Amino acid sequence: MNRLQALLNDSLISTKHVENAAIIDIKERKVSASTFGFNVPPENILNLISAFSKNSLQVRKGGLCFKDKYYKCVRADKHSIYLQNVYGGLIVVKTKIFILLATYSMGMYPSVCVEAVEKL
Repeated sequence: MNRLQALLNDSLISTKHVENAAIIDIKERKVSASTFGFNVPPENILNLISAFSKNSLQVRKGGLCFKDKYYKCVRADKHSIYLQNVYGGLIVVKTKIFILLATYSMGMYPSVCVEAVEKL
């Protein structure tokens, strides 16, 4: 396990507020680290990167598709997007070089998940 994977596990997964997480390198357009068994398809990586650039208004209005499921945008600003559907939600936070993606199920408290990811 590399340091980024350890960070995801220790800071997010161990809290039990987040189901899965991944760190995406924006420049490389690839996953740098993810929690065990969490795969982010290449087309979803491009959609997530695009969500913070030219398509940010579109995501805010129309939501986002991730792993063949549609998510409605609940909250967004220039550094974070919080999306939800009947199965759970996605939290996407952008820094200068990474995008941090986390998922949670409907049984969890969304605000706690958002806060945990944004703090990381």
